[in-house]
Amino acid sequence: MTTSKPNFSNDYLQACHPAILDRMVATNTLETTGYGSDPITASAVEKIRQACQAPQADVRFLIGGTQTNQVVIDALLRPYQGVVAAKSGHISVHEAGAIEFGGHKVMALDSPDGKLSAQQVQAVIADYWNDANHEHMVMPGMVYISQPTELGTLYSKAELEAISAICRKNDVILYVDGARLAYALAAPENDVTLADLAQLCDAFYIGGTKCGAMFGEAIVLPDPKRIPHFTSIIKQHGALLAKGRLLGIQFDTLFSNDLYLSIGERAIAQANRMRQALKQAGYQLVDENPTNQIFCVVTKDQMAQLAKDIDFSFWESYDDSHTIIRFVTCWSTQDSEVERFCRIITEEAKATD
Repeated sequence: MTTSKPNFSNDYLQACHPAILDRMVATNTLETTGYGSDPITASAVEKIRQACQAPQADVRFLIGGTQTNQVVIDALLRPYQGVVAAKSGHISVHEAGAIEFGGHKVMALDSPDGKLSAQQVQAVIADYWNDANHEHMVMPGMVYISQPTELGTLYSKAELEAISAICRKNDVILYVDGARLAYALAAPENDVTLADLAQLCDAFYIGGTKCGAMFGEAIVLPDPKRIPHFTSIIKQHGALLAKGRLLGIQFDTLFSNDLYLSIGERAIAQANRMRQALKQAGYQLVDENPTNQIFCVVTKDQMAQLAKDIDFSFWESYDDSHTIIRFVTCWSTQDSEVERFCRIITEEAKATD
């Protein structure tokens, strides 16, 4: 559905990057085997291995982020184990209890900036093992983090290394949700590469749905022995796409000519323009971050007025009279949309003076 208002409600507004659509059309009548056993998918796997500097990695393609998180977490954890995550983490808040539905507790920790610290991870593991009743408790078997986080913040390489060291010392799995990974990679402040993720994590996924693909996420297991019989497990979860080449085509395109590494640059630049306009207009930003999500504190009157002219998403209540709203840019955000946004923000600020 089209709208006359500039739309910053999410980062999957458009179907896909034109290069992907062109490739879909060009291969539409090609006949291939199913379930991702086709040569295009094999090419995509090899390109991702090269980008991650992980030649032995197992790479699998699933349709969406929640499906990916549910399948990977369920495959990696024992029945008595839970997954440690930030309270704001996607699996904690916005996946309708998908992880708990699979039988694993989400052990949510406070994290005002959306990030878990190595100290928090160490403490939750130590608390479990130091409790005399730990055999009657849920064991922390995995640490789940996002890059970028649900609040748009970034883990530095040093922070990731510290968490990874604690996880490995305690035989706890480190899993990274990369739903918006392209926007992390494009941020000038970022110092974590795909190769770093492959070296420091037990599993991670490269997001496509929010990063230019029509749909799809690429799971990377640096050690393919981590999940034996993975195809069967994916099938059991109803997540094995018969026309798997549709996923392979998209990631083969995203990982050609460094497209995935650069596709988020426009989103970052546009978000920075919008942040500047909001600050100049006197709006309060929450946890200002370097990626493509902008969180802003507004009064209820301001929110109602903004909603007349701009599409955005409700995030959460801030207090009795204020709300946090979110604006999101993406790979396809146009200059004209941002210019309209800045003009509206400036005009409404003047009207309330």
